[in-house]
Amino acid sequence: MKKSLALGGALFAVFALSQPALADTLAKVKSSGSITMGIRESSYPLSYLDDKQLPIGYHIDICNRIVDAVKTRLDLKTLKVVHQAVTSQNRIPLVTNGTVDLECGSTTNNAARQNQVAFAPTTFVTNVRMAVKKASGITSLSQLHGKPVATTTGTTSVQLMRAHEKGKGIDFKEVYGKDHADAFLMLETDRAVAFVMDDNLLAGLIVTSKNPADYAIVGETLNIEPIAIMIRKDDPQFQGLVNTVIRDLAKTGEIDKLYAKWFMAPIPPKGANMNFPMSDKLKELIKNPSDAPAEAYNKK
Repeated sequence: MKKSLALGGALFAVFALSQPALADTLAKVKSSGSITMGIRESSYPLSYLDDKQLPIGYHIDICNRIVDAVKTRLDLKTLKVVHQAVTSQNRIPLVTNGTVDLECGSTTNNAARQNQVAFAPTTFVTNVRMAVKKASGITSLSQLHGKPVATTTGTTSVQLMRAHEKGKGIDFKEVYGKDHADAFLMLETDRAVAFVMDDNLLAGLIVTSKNPADYAIVGETLNIEPIAIMIRKDDPQFQGLVNTVIRDLAKTGEIDKLYAKWFMAPIPPKGANMNFPMSDKLKELIKNPSDAPAEAYNKK
């Protein structure tokens, strides 16, 4: 009997070791007295740096509300917030390895990523299109044959271009920026004729550029993408807290106010106004919050 119990215990231990451990962000935060927020440096106006190099934006404001809720839940007098810059390439590894607790950038929620991380309810919806210089006369993917097209390393834009019916058979040259600002600089300096990215990010980069009137967002919509705050998988307590905060912000109308602040009014550092009205899809998601992936929005 004792032998079988010992064997059973050993088998259970082996089984337990073979299973992924549940994350416990709240315990981690309570133990360390700090929470690490992943931020982007040029994802206008979701998450970017102001003239003092401090992170600001629509998603930063939402994440700050989440941080306040964590502080209250854990009954902490003080909670240190560490800002960790992330890129399209390293954001998921930095969440999964425990470096970043709350990724507050411009990340698309899709089915492949849901295998690695979890997402809060969608707080923004974007269309993937392209920015060009008006003088180029480019208005469609079909005009990009043989031309350099910029995108940001670690994003899905090039795959979306090649998958689109008007992109098939078009032999364009891919050039990559290390971040969104770097990719836009390629367009600005004529190293690329187009920059393919989320339309809100393109609009933000254009209105904060040296000559906004020189640019236009054109072409076919390559994908409709839900953008959301990212956290570790298998952490039901933290996920529940994050979801509750965002649902409460939606229910009280606070998200509408934050949206108006960042998309429909002058924003730092230059006082530019994006004039980017809320889409019908986002209005619908504020009424009925969801963490459905991009595939749910792009069914053929």
